Amino acid sequence: MTTVTLNMLWPYQRMIGMPRVAAIEHPFGRPYGDVGDAATQTAVLRAALEVADTAKRGEVVQLPFRWHEEPKDTKWHPAEASPIIAFIKKRRESKP
Repeated sequence: MTTVTLNMLWPYQRMIGMPRVAAIEHPFGRPYGDVGDAATQTAVLRAALEVADTAKRGEVVQLPFRWHEEPKDTKWHPAEASPIIAFIKKRRESKP
């Protein structure tokens, strides 16, 4: 089965020998795009699948997507924590 990784650290992936890499310039935790941005998410997924279909073993293909903000301006966390993060935080706060 052909595999491809969508990766922000593609030089490292090349070093450890991933079979095919779709390299993308997005922040960690958001390789497919911003929360709620279905159009970008779909486009990234289709591009990664195209890499799986056309790239040779060991090839790194740089995808044409760029994050819409400068790294210093990117908001890394959502306004409200996910249920699992809220649970963990509450659990930590309740321990003596």
